[in-house]
Amino acid sequence: MQDVIIIGAGPIGLACGIEAQKKGLKYLIFDKGCLVNSLYNYPLNMTFFSTSDKLEIGGVPFISHNSKPTRAEALEYYRRVASHWNLNLNMYESVNKIEKTESHFNINTSRGKFRSKTIVIATGFYDKPFMLKVKGENLPKVKHYYTEPHPYFGMDIVVVGAANSAVDVALETYRKGAKSVTMIIREKEIGSNVKYWARPDIVNRIEEGSVKAHYEASITEIKEDVVFFKDKMGEHKISNDFVLAMTGYEPNFDMLEELGVEFHNDAFRTPVFNDETMESNAEGVFLAGVVCGGYKTNKWFIENSREHALTVMKAIETKKYSK
Repeated sequence: MQDVIIIGAGPIGLACGIEAQKKGLKYLIFDKGCLVNSLYNYPLNMTFFSTSDKLEIGGVPFISHNSKPTRAEALEYYRRVASHWNLNLNMYESVNKIEKTESHFNINTSRGKFRSKTIVIATGFYDKPFMLKVKGENLPKVKHYYTEPHPYFGMDIVVVGAANSAVDVALETYRKGAKSVTMIIREKEIGSNVKYWARPDIVNRIEEGSVKAHYEASITEIKEDVVFFKDKMGEHKISNDFVLAMTGYEPNFDMLEELGVEFHNDAFRTPVFNDETMESNAEGVFLAGVVCGGYKTNKWFIENSREHALTVMKAIETKKYSK
């Protein structure tokens, strides 16, 4: 019987494991992928918006070569954190089913069965992309994740979106030799939350014509060699080799619903939880990190949700010894 099972081995899940260990709680951390799986799936050349000190967890210093660390530096750092604390990690083990009894939870994973008094959901939001929901989206040429520009050299690229990921993809593929880069943007302009050093860059590239952009536009169909889209001027067709749909991602709502977590009646489908304990309306189910924001995935980041780990484990410790 575990005191707590933590689902998600991202930075916040690791932070929860560290706090559980410090309090002498019996815990396990599960992830269906590798350590900090979301960060691993970031573009290879990505630089964080945050400074390294704001990404630190568990009292382990994060030293980077520049003020803003890279993806490679972050992966190295979180490996070091996991090793330093000798965390109880069950990697590549997906949680398939969770059942609530009067006294505990029964957890069935891809490898076994476990029991725990409490559950912490720290699954982030990066594993489930928003789909375009258009004909042809299942073609191999359509990608919802981007790693590096090399495969797109000499190719006609369509980038869907106007937030940080889309801007990074458009700039990098253009600079690394894509034949053409066209952005299909639902909004009237490039996102206002785009990194301050990238926004003027993409705006200038669009204005000079190096990157094409169609605003208030949406894709209607994708074929092997062309993409159809519409905007205020009507319907259009352009030659295309790859569609990079940087449309964002959503939390694992299915798991929350299975556990009985309720949601506020708002546009972001924000889960119900107690700010003072991070416990949801479902007794024994705690939330930590980005998942707390629902569709508003830009509300919580590593730097402003590290405190969730302290709050959650303090509440679980109190819950344990009060019974």
